[in-house]
Amino acid sequence: MSEGVVINPDASFIREVMASGGKDLKKCMQCGTCSVVCELAPQESAFPRKQMFEAQWGLKEKLVQDPAIWLCHNCGDCSTYCPRAARPGDVFGALRQAAIEHFAWPGLVGKMVSRPTALLALIVIPVLLLWAVGSSAPHVRHQPDAQFADVFPVPSLEILFFAVSGFVLVAFIVGLARFLKALRNSGAGVIAWGGLMAAIVEIMTHERFSKCSENRSRRLGHLLILWGFAGLAVMGTAVGIGEMLGFMHTPLAFANPLKIFANLAAVTVLAGSILLLVNRIQDPVLREGSTYFDWFFLLTLTGVVLTGILSEILRLAQVVGVMYGVYSVHLLLILLFFLYAPYSKFAHFVYRTAAMAAVRRTGAEGKV
Repeated sequence: MSEGVVINPDASFIREVMASGGKDLKKCMQCGTCSVVCELAPQESAFPRKQMFEAQWGLKEKLVQDPAIWLCHNCGDCSTYCPRAARPGDVFGALRQAAIEHFAWPGLVGKMVSRPTALLALIVIPVLLLWAVGSSAPHVRHQPDAQFADVFPVPSLEILFFAVSGFVLVAFIVGLARFLKALRNSGAGVIAWGGLMAAIVEIMTHERFSKCSENRSRRLGHLLILWGFAGLAVMGTAVGIGEMLGFMHTPLAFANPLKIFANLAAVTVLAGSILLLVNRIQDPVLREGSTYFDWFFLLTLTGVVLTGILSEILRLAQVVGVMYGVYSVHLLLILLFFLYAPYSKFAHFVYRTAAMAAVRRTGAEGKV
């Protein structure tokens, strides 16, 4: 006779999942339709039926270390065909948010980023940082040839953004280390180099989105954001280092190849963001399942690119009365986006990569 299993439900975790987008969790009757229709779920260990049961019982420790919640891309197939409208895709989104909070460092920041009531407090920090940078400006030269450096000195901005980058890197490393430890506890083992490379290639191509039937179109939007953002990150880092070393000076000429590349990358991100916004608004499944956690990331990213493009246009046109204000908003949104990246949906890239690599390490995606 097999031994009994003691289950200790975590009622607070159940309420947390339901409040974070999985409000219809209790409707699930374990029929298994979701696992049948999901093209991403392996036959040997199909999801999301198992995870829906565990979520209903509040088994937080099992769920946050389960790589299966990261194999889901929330394409909406399971929610569309669920006979009880339990919306498993939304529940999985809430579980991923819970996992990010669980592994976050510092933990308080992780909780604040996912709660709209804390938005004002989150904004205060970058506002104070920008005020400190602006206060270091010796003077403001409005005419002629006004530059953003007149209000926000480049050396001060570089120090600020490299400091923020250092904090974000440490936060990601600590969170990822905690997650990897949890994956080992789940039986995934140590991530192998080959599995990691395969996972990265799959993410860079977003191959899994092509298997979804309901929201296959989201693949293009995600790809545009991913590759456009990568281009901006590379160019921003290169220009920042070049400026610090003294062989590059900003603003770059509009016809400069680096500037052209950066502008193309920005337009690419903007196009991807608009596609995802339109898709999220028009699709009833995505629209109903969208949470503050979703909108915070997507709207902040869109705002960063829009204000960046507008700032460049206003500077070129020398609209002095407006350009400094728009650029200030642009810097604020950049800080919001990067400073809280380890706790927002941006963190999906890190955790999903690790989970996919861990699953490949087991030898088959069914062993989750």
